[in-house]
Amino acid sequence: MKILALDSTANTSTVAVLEDGKLLASFTANINNTHSETLLPMVKSVLETLKISVDDIDAFAVSEGPGSFTGVRIGVATVKGLAFGKNKKCVGVSTIEALSQNLEGFEGIICPIMNARRGQVYTGAFLNGERIVEDRCMLLCDLIQVLEGYGEPIYFVGDGYPLIEGMENDKFRHTPEHLRYQSAFSVGKVAYQKILSGEYTTDEKLRVEYLRKAQAEREREERLKAERK
Repeated sequence: MKILALDSTANTSTVAVLEDGKLLASFTANINNTHSETLLPMVKSVLETLKISVDDIDAFAVSEGPGSFTGVRIGVATVKGLAFGKNKKCVGVSTIEALSQNLEGFEGIICPIMNARRGQVYTGAFLNGERIVEDRCMLLCDLIQVLEGYGEPIYFVGDGYPLIEGMENDKFRHTPEHLRYQSAFSVGKVAYQKILSGEYTTDEKLRVEYLRKAQAEREREERLKAERK
């Protein structure tokens, strides 16, 4: 089974092709270019390298969020476009779960964090592969307090990593830089297991997962609340 996986939930654009859970090729760019301009050319490049076409792909996987509202929408829309009318399996993968796979095999707590602004992070946590914190948006200080309660080594991963630099304590462990970024290979690994378990959908039903409302919606609600006072 060949899976085309991608992630555009943060600054990193990443595309990969896996076969039966094994990596065949990947392309990652950690730049601030617009995902709408870079993602499809990256897909084309990976497929051309493997000398296959999109018709040879059996399933499509994408990070469905949380993350940048625009980035999440672009990633899901790209997969919907690639899979449209092909009657192929589509899998939406939690960005948090995919990031945790970057550190597969590490002992202790794996905690993906993505900067959600206002002192908050999108996060979740896993202890030796078992989930201990569900995907959520929360204050970073509250998250650290929860994690420290387990008394285990803590590895952070994700674009929120700079937020914890300078806050290190005896439980925090260093994560190598090349393992901190979003990885389409990790997205594909999670998707492969989901497909084996029968957890997949169609391009039409594929949806995003934001965890919280967009900034524009929040500002509108705050403005309306202020006007009612």
